Amino acid sequence: MDTTFLFPVQLSLRVASLATLTALFLGVMLGWVFHRCRFPGRELLDSILSLPMVLPPTVLGYYLIVLLGRNGFVGRWLDETFGISLIFTWQGAVIAATMVSFPLVFKSARAALDGVDGKYENAARALGHPEWRVFLGVCLPLAGRGILAGTMLAFARAMGEFGATLMIAGNLPGRTQTLSLAVYSATQAGQDSLAAQLVLIISVLCTLILWVSGRLLTPGWQS
Repeated sequence: MDTTFLFPVQLSLRVASLATLTALFLGVMLGWVFHRCRFPGRELLDSILSLPMVLPPTVLGYYLIVLLGRNGFVGRWLDETFGISLIFTWQGAVIAATMVSFPLVFKSARAALDGVDGKYENAARALGHPEWRVFLGVCLPLAGRGILAGTMLAFARAMGEFGATLMIAGNLPGRTQTLSLAVYSATQAGQDSLAAQLVLIISVLCTLILWVSGRLLTPGWQS
């Protein structure tokens, strides 16, 4: 199969999978913190963590460049300490996709955990279970469907990420060119057939993900 078609598909799946796993871990952990803790500035922090949902992708890309570029605080440290540069790499694309998909997991996890009946948590604590066991054994299973739905939406969002990825990872064929970037390049080059094939793949995949996540959030759906 033509590598100009296969590579963007493989890279997008890799980037979206790693980004979703990272967003899932961070989103669930922070969702649990917001579920359990009350602290000054809680809602302000929630707003900041949710910003990637509403900010233009190019603004997010700018923040990433400022942070991870060679002159950025983190970027300079990585370069001087480990010789690592994340600019124009697929790993940079993973970071960009994680940033834009994280709020979907975080908001879903927080809402799902807040929806768990407190009597189950209190019963587990009364039996002497520590907080980590209450979380893993009670809250997580009961909130699982909501978290899973948010995770699937995050995966779809990561698959379609464009602006932030373009700014931090570039659009390098065979290196950092994801599906959305490949569609853009094919369209610009007049390769309508290739663009149509790539559009069909991402459209079908994202539609399937949205359908399944919607079913997961439908009360009483068991299959």
